[in-house]
Amino acid sequence: MLRCSFCGRRAVYHRRYAGVFLCDRCMIKSVERRFRRAISENKLVMPGERVAVAVSGGKDSVACLHLLHDYCRGRRCELVAITVDEGIKGYREQSLPVARENAEMLGVEHHVVSFKEVFGAKLDEMVKIAAKRVTGLNPCTYCGVMRRHLLNQAARELSADKLATGHNLDDETQAIMLNYVRADLSRLYRLGPIYMPREGFVPRIKPLREIPEKEVALYTLLRGIKVHLDVCPYASGIHTEIRDFLNSLETNHPNSKFMILRMFEEIRPHLQEAVPEVEMKSCESCGEPTSTRLCKTCELLQGIGLAKRRKNLISDQNS
Repeated sequence: MLRCSFCGRRAVYHRRYAGVFLCDRCMIKSVERRFRRAISENKLVMPGERVAVAVSGGKDSVACLHLLHDYCRGRRCELVAITVDEGIKGYREQSLPVARENAEMLGVEHHVVSFKEVFGAKLDEMVKIAAKRVTGLNPCTYCGVMRRHLLNQAARELSADKLATGHNLDDETQAIMLNYVRADLSRLYRLGPIYMPREGFVPRIKPLREIPEKEVALYTLLRGIKVHLDVCPYASGIHTEIRDFLNSLETNHPNSKFMILRMFEEIRPHLQEAVPEVEMKSCESCGEPTSTRLCKTCELLQGIGLAKRRKNLISDQNS
């Protein structure tokens, strides 16, 4: 029987990149320690702040919600959960109850914002329209842009000081590599543990950024936290190719993902000089902040013959 490298109890996990074995207790403590360290070192959450958490119901976002809930005890911080219902048949309707159940169990205020109510169409419907119009854009483009749009607006309307997402180490290294491939310096610069954008945008934080996806999943399992584990049916394209490449690299060369992240952090301070200053204005269609005439969400909606129906999210929801 394999023993924990720290306490001698039965091991449940081999952390190959560190060359150690961990038991269930040490595994849980290790994840929680990394989470708290990330918050402390990067000043992600300050006492008295109101933090919105993007909660899909998946392992990463639910783990982030539980960890933040534990962390905020005694620190006068307030949490609010936001779930975006994109309208993906056979997928999102299964995760929504999980997000709601976890928020209720922790006593966290929970809001759901849907594509259908705000944009007039579910993501499934948008994908069909885009295919007929031959836009050349994949579902992830519509989903990613519009989901971020709704999360930011909802967090702002809820008077949140920060917007926390469940991005883990795997997500972050995939994003780094994707933006390298696309030579997108602006998006690359925004990949830090905290991004303080311009007026109209709620600062985004990533407390799980230095925790591997596998360890986040194991953490929820060991703590008995209910999560939704299905994979989005639209996941495909260059994102999955980069994911598979990085997983293969990590398998053959443990610690590769951490090294990619560390190298990026060495480069990131110098990227600011390469990212041009842009003047922010209000989108002519929806009023949200943008650097162009139309925000990216309204531009995508316009391309498939749709427009944003609701200008306010939370007030309308509560009225």
